[in-house]
Amino acid sequence: MRSLRIDMHVHMVGNGFAGSGGWLRLNGWHHWLARFMVRQLGFPPDVIHGNLERVYARHLLEFVRASSFDAIVLLAHERVHDPDGKPREDLGSMYVPNDVVLDLADAHPEFLAGVSIHPARADALDELDRCLDRGAVLMKCLPNCQNIDPSDRRYRRFWERMAEAGLPLLAHTGGEHTVPIVNARLADPKLLRLPLECGVTVIAAHCATKSGPLDPDYFDDWAAMLAEFPKLYGDISAMVSLNRCAHLRDCLRPEIEPRIVHGSDFPVPVLGHRMWLDGLVSWSSFRQAQRIPNPLERDWQFKKALGFSGEVRTRATGLLRLADGKRRYSEAGAAHGYVVPRLGYAEGPHIR
Repeated sequence: MRSLRIDMHVHMVGNGFAGSGGWLRLNGWHHWLARFMVRQLGFPPDVIHGNLERVYARHLLEFVRASSFDAIVLLAHERVHDPDGKPREDLGSMYVPNDVVLDLADAHPEFLAGVSIHPARADALDELDRCLDRGAVLMKCLPNCQNIDPSDRRYRRFWERMAEAGLPLLAHTGGEHTVPIVNARLADPKLLRLPLECGVTVIAAHCATKSGPLDPDYFDDWAAMLAEFPKLYGDISAMVSLNRCAHLRDCLRPEIEPRIVHGSDFPVPVLGHRMWLDGLVSWSSFRQAQRIPNPLERDWQFKKALGFSGEVRTRATGLLRLADGKRRYSEAGAAHGYVVPRLGYAEGPHIR
């Protein structure tokens, strides 16, 4: 099987304009940040109030096809729930239903579906099986933002079912500033011990690094867990940034690098300025990478300049639950080079 070059941490964003059932609610800092991201990505300024899912998916598909990646994992976003499974519509800033990413993955080989399910939901196991049947490649959660305590013993059967199916867990660890925090305590990677003990392959997003100057830094806690849990990994998403990049070089240590997978955290902006200021990359490397208009490629080229090997972005091929068709990957989809012509978008249900 050919190894695929995968960005395994890309967020789908939508507002439910076309009837998906999703929603987007931005207030204060998060409203300003969303508008900053829209400008950075070159989207129409009024896209947040229009058919955001269609425009976002169309631009994202073009970014993938014009990059050196074969595929990305496109992530849904679950609602906040109480520990008893009650949805909290009054909390959180967005909801992207699983069917949005599942439909896009059905339509385009460049998209792999990362679903999001709160394990406290009354129908959590049924929804998990439904998503497995539709080809989900991983399950994503943000414990501190969705109010999920992975160590809660009530979720054991959910984790066991994931392990049985070979579905990995991508769990946010460390600080967070792009979506509202519900319970900051749940950012601790040590809370991931239960799913690991249940046999789940767990990828700690951001390697448990801090997002802001006042956040706890859990990187050393996560790194210490690697020796104990052979199925624990970390992704380097959002680490080409002003705060998280402090641990990027640590991720190249020989005892850590084999457990690193690549992710960008798109649409989070790629800002390599501190990497240059801290001497992690040269001025010429900084200028060359920062000028790349494609944010998926820009993020990778910064990491490549620091010393990450190509294996870091193909390693996910062996971790994701890829169906036979996705494992084989069509030659037409996989053979593209760094730049491809601008394509039409009449193929998929959400890209018309």
